Amino acid sequence: MSHPAAPGPQGDGEPTIGRLVSDISRDLSTLVRGEIALAKSELRVSVKSGAVGSGLLVAVAVLLLFVVTMLSMAGGFFFAWLFNRDVPLAFTWGFLAMTGVWILIIVVFALVGIRFLKKVKAPEKTIATVQEIPNALKGKTDPRTTIDLPEAAVSPATADTDGKRLTS
Repeated sequence: MSHPAAPGPQGDGEPTIGRLVSDISRDLSTLVRGEIALAKSELRVSVKSGAVGSGLLVAVAVLLLFVVTMLSMAGGFFFAWLFNRDVPLAFTWGFLAMTGVWILIIVVFALVGIRFLKKVKAPEKTIATVQEIPNALKGKTDPRTTIDLPEAAVSPATADTDGKRLTS
């Protein structure tokens, strides 16, 4: 009675299809995790700058409402003084001076907000590495091309008891 060959490594040293599929799956998983880590590290700085810049520009919009209110009141006092002369002109000048103060604050907030928004950039390294993935899968990458990637965090699945990465 003959028995079928047991699955496992073949005698000539070539890996089995199951082993190749397992290696491909592991490598793709590692590649995706690396790309995600790279994108997170690149976007972290841009997101912070974008949030601060956006917050300052929202403050500018709110303060512009104050300016409109102050100018409206100054205009109202001016017309009251113009038509009736009972309202002192000092109120008009006071509101106009306060409007100038608000405008200075708005200009400072706007300039700082725009400066922060200019720091927002696309994740260039991530884009470059993602564009290389199809060529890498086809085996057409240039071995001289290297891209500096950030050190990935140690996964609990691949860590030893001291938290160091296991080598395979």
